[in-house]
Amino acid sequence: MKETLLHTPEGVRDIYGKECELKQKVTSDIHHVLHLYSYHDIETPTFEYFNIFNMDKGSAPSNEMYKFFDRNNNTLVLRPDMTPSIARCAAKYFATEELPIRLSYMGNSFINAPQHQGKLNEITQIGCELINDDSSAADAEMIACAVDCLKAAGLKEFQIEVSTVDYFKGLMEEAGVDDETEETIRDFIQMKNFFGLTEYIEKLSMKDSIRKALSEFDLMFGGPEMLERAASFTKNQRALDAVERMKKVYNAVSYYGYEQYLSFDLSMLNGYDYYTGIVFSGYTYGTGDAVLKGGRYNNLLSQFGKEAPSIGFAIYIDELMMALSRQHLDELPETNQVLVIYQIEDQCPAVSFGAKLRADGIQCELIRKSKKHELEEYISYSERMGIATIYHFESETEVKVYDVQKKTEELVTVASLLTKENA
Repeated sequence: MKETLLHTPEGVRDIYGKECELKQKVTSDIHHVLHLYSYHDIETPTFEYFNIFNMDKGSAPSNEMYKFFDRNNNTLVLRPDMTPSIARCAAKYFATEELPIRLSYMGNSFINAPQHQGKLNEITQIGCELINDDSSAADAEMIACAVDCLKAAGLKEFQIEVSTVDYFKGLMEEAGVDDETEETIRDFIQMKNFFGLTEYIEKLSMKDSIRKALSEFDLMFGGPEMLERAASFTKNQRALDAVERMKKVYNAVSYYGYEQYLSFDLSMLNGYDYYTGIVFSGYTYGTGDAVLKGGRYNNLLSQFGKEAPSIGFAIYIDELMMALSRQHLDELPETNQVLVIYQIEDQCPAVSFGAKLRADGIQCELIRKSKKHELEEYISYSERMGIATIYHFESETEVKVYDVQKKTEELVTVASLLTKENA
């Protein structure tokens, strides 16, 4: 029984030590970038009413949500997604605002995923939403902000893949297929099963140009030159407008100097029913999934009573941390952490010295020396905890200073420490 108390449920984990410290640094650095882009923080509840996250809002299926009931028998869920909560808040608190609203967030989301998939059921997200701006400039700024966030997190090599659901929807309009056929075609493309797709569409009645476009979806990736080829397959205005929109976005991103991070992949149809235009994902080495996902969702806020075009992205911190670790980019800056050890009779000067260090911005840990532990044990402890320097108050007047890394020591006076401007 005691052994089971030490374990976490499947899909969740403890984070501590260096990993926890690095996670906090990474989220802080990303948060700083979001503030530089003038996004304002918002916090929403960890659990809300079930209807906030039903499938009409683009969130997880009902069987993948953690559901429970309050005392009034209302169905509540742990949030599986952050964006619907932000949309609810925007519709409530900015109902009459017509100019851009910029909101940023950080928090954990919860997905009750099938067991044995090796995925976390609780993940940390940080991201932003830009509301009331339907321009291609807003799309480009969002991608540029995403690039800056990933750079601030420490990534050196990554790519933002961009697509648009409107190109595919335009092809389906021109093909004149029913909803069931459209969904089957989309599933083939999303699963990258292009052999199956080619076989399936051969049996359908549609224009040869559309059939050719669908059969070559596996080649519709690359740079801006690919967009011209995609446009040549269709005369549908919706699809052509989608291609033109992506060209504008690419040009605007180039003004930021970030075009080298951008590529296009029209087969990326994630969140098909949720997104209404451009979609994008951030990929890097060392993780099997995207570290960042985003896109335009112009219809979501209307379900909460506010007509407002919107675009946003979320960074999946757990995936990002895995990538940083596997790319050996997870080194923390050197610490100036200090350990002060003292006997009870030297408590007054030791505490005064510790207060002085903290006032100077130096991380300081005070320990009253126990008779059960030798000094060597405190030195070993400092090595484990990443402590740089030990100050051992040996008497009322003398302190021995140990450099833990260099393994050197020197004897100084208490008076010199308390009067020194920067210990």
